[in-house]
Amino acid sequence: MSAPPRAPLPPAILLMGPTASGKTDVAMSLARRFPVELISVDSAQVFRDMNIGTAKPDAATLARFPHQLIDVISPQEAYSAARFRSDALAAMALISARGKLPLLVGGTMLYFRALIEGLADLPAADPATRAAIDQQAAVDGWPALHAELAQIDPPTAARLQRTDAQRIQRALEVFRLSGRPLSALLAAGEKQPPPYRFLAIGLLPSQRSVLHQRIAERFAAMLDAGLEAEVAALREKYSLHAGLPSMRCVGYRQVWEVQDGLAARAELLDRGIYATRQLAKRQITWIGNTLRPQTVDCLAADVAEQVSEQLERFLR
Repeated sequence: MSAPPRAPLPPAILLMGPTASGKTDVAMSLARRFPVELISVDSAQVFRDMNIGTAKPDAATLARFPHQLIDVISPQEAYSAARFRSDALAAMALISARGKLPLLVGGTMLYFRALIEGLADLPAADPATRAAIDQQAAVDGWPALHAELAQIDPPTAARLQRTDAQRIQRALEVFRLSGRPLSALLAAGEKQPPPYRFLAIGLLPSQRSVLHQRIAERFAAMLDAGLEAEVAALREKYSLHAGLPSMRCVGYRQVWEVQDGLAARAELLDRGIYATRQLAKRQITWIGNTLRPQTVDCLAADVAEQVSEQLERFLR
């Protein structure tokens, strides 16, 4: 006797894009038209009380369109891609059980990849190793450590900026703890696709210059909205230091450096815009080279309609 046919996998939508690409607006449009429930894919919005610099939806928006995986931990804590995958899959299962569509929206591309492919078995963070790397960086600078990484792990070094302290530190830490390059461990990781049928859509700009202008306007608006006061309040409320993932987030790091006297206040706007543009560049590279979703021009006047049409075809 032949085996009974397998039940079709439940659908889920992945909506990804660089910062300032309009992901939230498109997600809101989809939520008005389709039976979706939203899950945030954002490594900064997981932190409580970090609202302005993360472009977190405001309270009224969250009341109308609830997002899961926002305000998960305090800024003193760390949130990993592995934890995201576990939390996201649990949320997706509940959404699907309610007969709704999980809509995962955000710009943390590592989280998207972790969800889709699973994660390699990497060594856990080691405070002593990290402290030694930080001490070396304080003496030699992060570009020198990037050059060291290029000798032991060329593929990882090639995708990282010379000043990307957090990722350079992690890659060196993995090598020193395991004796193997991070790229090799990632390549050897067993793929663990989740039990979903995905529609992945990437919002990409047809003109980088327009996205850059959006980024400049948005960071200026964050400063006007009180980003510096927000960072000061966080430092008052929590026991923070510059090495925490929360304070390494774009915008927060630049304000922290100003408040510690490591950078001039007059340079804050330009430094924040530059850092955000570099983040967007990395996000776009991830989308094009690694995740490879269907793409829609995020600058198009009818971007939400185009995404809706793709979703309608997907659900037929």
